[in-house]
Amino acid sequence: MSIKEFVQKFYKSDALIDSEIMKTYLHPDIVVEWNSSKGLIQMNYDSMISMANELSRAYVRSKVRISHIIAEDDLVSIRYSHFVKTIENPREEMLLAHFSTIWQIKDDKLYRGYQMSQFS
Repeated sequence: MSIKEFVQKFYKSDALIDSEIMKTYLHPDIVVEWNSSKGLIQMNYDSMISMANELSRAYVRSKVRISHIIAEDDLVSIRYSHFVKTIENPREEMLLAHFSTIWQIKDDKLYRGYQMSQFS
C-alpha cells in the first residue's frame, strides 16, 4: 500500500472517533502541531488517543470528505472536511471543520503532522 493510500484509509476509517482503530495508525513517537482557532496545539500519542475518546463520547458517526491529497517521498498533504453526527441528533450530519494537514510517514505509521483547521 502506498503512503497516499495509507492516509486515505486512515481518514476513511473510524479512527477519529475510535481510539482502538486510531492506535493502529499512530507511530509511538507521533507529534502533531495543530494551528486551530484556539492557537497552537501540540499533541502526542496519548493526546491523540484522548482526542478520539472525547470525540466518541459526543459523536456517533464521523465522516471525512477529501478534496485534495498529494504524496511525495514520505509526505502526504491532505485537504478535507470533517462531518459528524451527534448523539443527540444522529440523523443530522453536521460540518465540524475544514482541515489541511501534512503527514510524515515513518515505519508505515503517522509520525509527524502539521495541521490547520477552520471551524464551520
